[in-house]
Amino acid sequence: MSSAPEQEAVHEGRAAGGGLPAQTVTDPAGPSAADPAAEPAAPALNGSRHPAPPPPAAWPGAPTPLGARFRAGPDGTTGTNFALWAGGAEAVDLCLFDDDGAETRVPLAELTHEIWHGFVPGVLPGRRYGFRVHGRWDPWTGARWNPAKLLLDPYARAVDGDFTLPPEVYGHVRDWPQQQVADTVRDDRDSAPLVPKGVVVQDDDDWSDDHRPKTPWADSVIYELHVRGFTRLHPGVPEELRGTYAGLAHPAAIEHLVDLGVTAVELLPVHQFAHEDHLLRRGLRNYWGYNSIGYFAPHAAYAASGTRGQQVGEFKRMVRALHAAGIEVILDVVYNHTAEAGELGPMLSLRGIDNRGYYRLQSDARRYADYTGCGNTLHVVQPQVLRLITDSLRYWVTEMGVDGFRFDLAAALARSMHDVDMLSPFLAVIAQDPVLRRVKLIAEPWDVGSGGYQVGAFPPLWTEWNDRYRNAVRDFWRGALPDVRDLGYRLSGSSDLYAWGGRRPYASVNFVTAHDGFTLRDLVSYERKHNEANGEGNRDGTDDNRAWNGGTEGESEDEGLRALRRRQLRNLLTTLLLSTGVPMLVAGDEFGRTQRGNNNAYCQDNEISWVDWSQLDDPHWRALFELTSRLIALRHAHPVLRRRAFFSGRAHSADGLRDLAWFTARGTEMTERDWYAPAATLGMYLSGRDIPGRDARGAPVVDDSFLAVLHAGDRPASFELPGAPWAARYEVVVDTSREDQAEAPALTHRAGTAITVPARSVLLLRVR
Repeated sequence: MSSAPEQEAVHEGRAAGGGLPAQTVTDPAGPSAADPAAEPAAPALNGSRHPAPPPPAAWPGAPTPLGARFRAGPDGTTGTNFALWAGGAEAVDLCLFDDDGAETRVPLAELTHEIWHGFVPGVLPGRRYGFRVHGRWDPWTGARWNPAKLLLDPYARAVDGDFTLPPEVYGHVRDWPQQQVADTVRDDRDSAPLVPKGVVVQDDDDWSDDHRPKTPWADSVIYELHVRGFTRLHPGVPEELRGTYAGLAHPAAIEHLVDLGVTAVELLPVHQFAHEDHLLRRGLRNYWGYNSIGYFAPHAAYAASGTRGQQVGEFKRMVRALHAAGIEVILDVVYNHTAEAGELGPMLSLRGIDNRGYYRLQSDARRYADYTGCGNTLHVVQPQVLRLITDSLRYWVTEMGVDGFRFDLAAALARSMHDVDMLSPFLAVIAQDPVLRRVKLIAEPWDVGSGGYQVGAFPPLWTEWNDRYRNAVRDFWRGALPDVRDLGYRLSGSSDLYAWGGRRPYASVNFVTAHDGFTLRDLVSYERKHNEANGEGNRDGTDDNRAWNGGTEGESEDEGLRALRRRQLRNLLTTLLLSTGVPMLVAGDEFGRTQRGNNNAYCQDNEISWVDWSQLDDPHWRALFELTSRLIALRHAHPVLRRRAFFSGRAHSADGLRDLAWFTARGTEMTERDWYAPAATLGMYLSGRDIPGRDARGAPVVDDSFLAVLHAGDRPASFELPGAPWAARYEVVVDTSREDQAEAPALTHRAGTAITVPARSVLLLRVR
């Protein structure tokens, strides 16, 4: 064992059944082996053995709301009400810390419906606190209470400090020689000096001056970004603000978003998170943040103004600034697991409050059910867990101003006792909640458990990340699709997945890249992952990249190959932004960001992951940005590109014109045989005359009609433009074979003529 060689093992009998006895490791000053059931002595404050002054008494207070709320108490006395759900606990101590780290313990004597609560006069905003929860230590039945460990309030709205995970923050003896039973050996060393604390926050904001954009789903264009990585290298953001909420709120950062034309930013996790022990041992950190430990607190490391509650106000100001620019804020949230990992993980919060009440356990209650690949899974069927999640969601909407959520591994939240259930308590509660059912809800519709892949299965109200769109588009442009059936569905809104139960085309969040995987530039530059910097022997990250490098792995000095790769980027972006559904871009893809072939950069808080703004100084990458911006503007201008209802494919008038038609390179409509035949060329006709629905004044929606020709072949192809009733003439709007779209000639072609489509290109033609 490390750190305390003088400690001894003390055995306790199991509460029920046979098997190995539970054990504790105690300090010699603590309880003796003769009295193993005794509670460990309270650790001395500031290292002193002298008696501490008597703690202040807590007034009864109220059991709601949970967490710490500064307010006026009886007779107008100011203080803070503390409330903690701890279902099976025997006692709860509130621990208050002064600026020197000295701890004052205040027993919470009031218990209402399993909530321990009390009002402490004189506790003001900025005060740091935590809890110690008393109860049985019996890992075989899932009981893991250990009052030697200071626990973070699950409802803490600000967190001060960082999780470094020394041995003392584990509820068990991490370095016990017999690792197969290490989690049964209780460690009674005090963790308080080594863990972050919650911070009392003042409520002083009513959002009366904020105006939410409320962009309709069909009109949305999502931009996935990392708060730190987006501005860490931005030359227009003051150095002291780079990588922070204030940096993202800076006019230089917002200007790029406005110029690009996106309607929403989707922020990688900003809930307080911890770094995994295996990363810290390798000198790395969790960069993405999918390791949450505080569902109400903005991650403190992203704050420029301070961590004693200032991060809350800074986050709110960021949201206001984005809203003022017409940009919504969507949070990527991780309610499926926590940073406490499996039975060998640290004791930071929920595990020490009520392990059995918060986590899914196996039949062997020492072990955790793991549907997430991260060691544990929150037991969302439990009322208190469901309350924690929904309280958190409502808090971020009503008090922090956000506009929606993307749920990481959402299938894990939809599990009832074991199987994924679309009538699960979580989905039912969301569907009827008057706050949550009105915001944007995006599911990552899978988890790692059996039956966890649920693309297309989430109920109305939800949109989904559509990985089948990603796969089909990647495969088409690398020449790997056996036919174009799947591509046709993906381009037109994935009706095969979503045309049920009143769902609409915008249920499909279309993407080609995401934070997880290659960047767009790497997708056309690498075929194999290059994750050596992660320190895992290149074993991490997917091997299913569906990428094509043009014949050379990695960056190249061959200008012909580089030009081909840039053309492929234009093809992928154009396909994405012309498809029916909600497009999602990843920050930097619009100007060639690279991660040097790393397709799992979750632990790379450095130039591998940060957005390199110097790319925009290169005319080639600037041209890619301008094309992306132009395509988004085209999408905003034309409702036929952002339909609110699925295509019917049927004629709506006597001339036989349909709202959607598909054409072969011969200029003939696709037959069933054509759909099953190998093809590198596909024509998609979108009629602006047959758009269902009406505008805000009740008038029919009428738009231009377009013909998009996608050609993935490595040689130019002839394509015959459809004649009557489809068009009389066609005007070229976009030609991805051209590097600089701004100088593309406004070519017009007569219907019925054959045009040459350049190799590997998209032509978008407006019907005249």
